[in-house]
Amino acid sequence: MAVNRFVLNGISYHGKGAISEIPGIIKARGLKKAFVASDPDLLKFGVTSKVTDLLDAEGIPYEIYSDIKPNPTIENVQHGVDCFKASGADFMITIGGGSSMDTGKGIGIIVNNPEYYDVRSLEGVAPTKNRTVFTIAVPTTGGTGAESTINYVITDVEKKRKFVCVDPNDIPDIAVVDPDMMSTMPKGLTASTGMDALTHAIEGYTTAAAWELSDCLDLEAIKLIAKSLRKAVANDPEGREGMALAQYVTAMAYSNVGLGIAHSMAHTLGAVYDTPHGVACAMMLPIVMEFNQETTGEKFKDIAEAFGVDTTGMSPEEYRKAAIDEVRKLSVDVGIPTKLESLKEEDLPFLCESAAADACAPGNPKHATLEDFEMMFRKLM
Repeated sequence: MAVNRFVLNGISYHGKGAISEIPGIIKARGLKKAFVASDPDLLKFGVTSKVTDLLDAEGIPYEIYSDIKPNPTIENVQHGVDCFKASGADFMITIGGGSSMDTGKGIGIIVNNPEYYDVRSLEGVAPTKNRTVFTIAVPTTGGTGAESTINYVITDVEKKRKFVCVDPNDIPDIAVVDPDMMSTMPKGLTASTGMDALTHAIEGYTTAAAWELSDCLDLEAIKLIAKSLRKAVANDPEGREGMALAQYVTAMAYSNVGLGIAHSMAHTLGAVYDTPHGVACAMMLPIVMEFNQETTGEKFKDIAEAFGVDTTGMSPEEYRKAAIDEVRKLSVDVGIPTKLESLKEEDLPFLCESAAADACAPGNPKHATLEDFEMMFRKLM
């Protein structure tokens, strides 16, 4: 049997009101000043202040860093490193979705490993020597699960590409998963981040490196998402709670076993057209499932059953189709488009080459050629 490594947060807190633990965590560790990385919208809508009000009440000093874009760039990270050093902070609180957390991961790694200031040098598996800056991660979206992963994604604007960094040293020390932090998320963002979580769960479940420990986490996440996402989009508290847990659970798994080409293709759509990551994943997922279906054994049967389908007496062709149909239906029900208007014929060669070169591609259960990528991208036109 192969040796499988599993990297997880040291500690995580879950449930309504979990953010109230943060001041105690800071004081118990003798930490002095927080560098709070959070995006401008969360500041504007008073989401970030749910945490900073707790710091104010306890007299804990902090500095806010909000130069964060939806698809964080090399420049965002470098500017953040400079601001962290100037702030005199000794730890970080990242508040937001994947964008805030990915920016924070890049900042924290470079602050403690300054030889990687170029950011591009962190692509793939970088042999950093030191742990990131002590980080408390507070998700505000039920999707990326970045608070429990060893990955982050940065956009290289100059080269029109996204690159994935994989580093056990970047996982936040503490995750605080509080569904109340997600209650102000608009419908569209709830839907797209939720479909990102489903993509993590299905790709993680069917990826080449999947094994028993990751499988039980991913399958549970698929069940939770099938039951919770429509409710979460309707802002039902039970749905929010289900998605808060589901995105964390599947991230624990995919962080350790990798993903597949739905993510490769979503990364390149995000880099070229600035397509929101969750939307790109949701559009690609059923298309990629169709491409992969014959290499997945009985796993699509499990996926169909996780959605509540009775697969008794079904042939492999039937239960595979049922699984794909359920995923497509959920995506449409929560308002994700099935076509990408901005996709242009002349961009196809670049899109295909980018997707093939992406760090997530080798994890796919079936090898995709450039012709295969083109065939799949065309289904969005």
